[in-house]
Amino acid sequence: MAQCCINPSILSADFANLEAELHRISTADAVHVDVMDNHFVPNLTLGLPIVRRLQEISPVPLDAHLMIEDADRWAPAYADAGVASVTFHAEASIAPVKLARELRARGAKAGLALRPGTAVEPFLDMLGELDMLLIMTVEPGFGGQQFLDLTLPKIRRARAAIDGSGLAVALQVDGGITEETILRAAEAGADVFVAGSAVYGAQDPADAIGRLRAAGSRRAAHQLSSTPAE
Repeated sequence: MAQCCINPSILSADFANLEAELHRISTADAVHVDVMDNHFVPNLTLGLPIVRRLQEISPVPLDAHLMIEDADRWAPAYADAGVASVTFHAEASIAPVKLARELRARGAKAGLALRPGTAVEPFLDMLGELDMLLIMTVEPGFGGQQFLDLTLPKIRRARAAIDGSGLAVALQVDGGITEETILRAAEAGADVFVAGSAVYGAQDPADAIGRLRAAGSRRAAHQLSSTPAE
């Protein structure tokens, strides 16, 4: 498993002062940027012009999560904006393999996201086209939701498939991540954690990032040490 990474979501940040909010999480591995179009999900956040500007000022890499319709058409522009990674939803793409390849060709890491009710198995054959697989642990659209434990078996199946493939694909989870739920998600096999209110709702976001990283790393290390040797 990869090193535990914490990607705070600016969905929970103060949108009136995003530059300052980005610097409050400068110890994070990346910043998770939720792009919502009020069609794929019932919420509207920010779009490409703001993402371009955030890319210019952010002290950490941008991890763009596109919760938008017609991802095949719109996602490549986010790669052109220079973000480190672009994650699109399988449910919003007609040609996910082609799109993943295009994102990589434009210089971004390619991620594929799955809603809680979307099975992972139909997409395992395309692991070689991906840098990250995102298992949503809440229904996408709003922050502050409770972690859905029903997603844990899917995380485990995804982890087993990634490990079996021998590929360096990160396994990200997004939704309801706290110091308590990160333990269960890490034990199931996740190694990249999106946390919104758990970070931005804390008095000291940097301290919250450190605590989450420590919790996720301990659980992941325990899981790795308990795996029987072949």
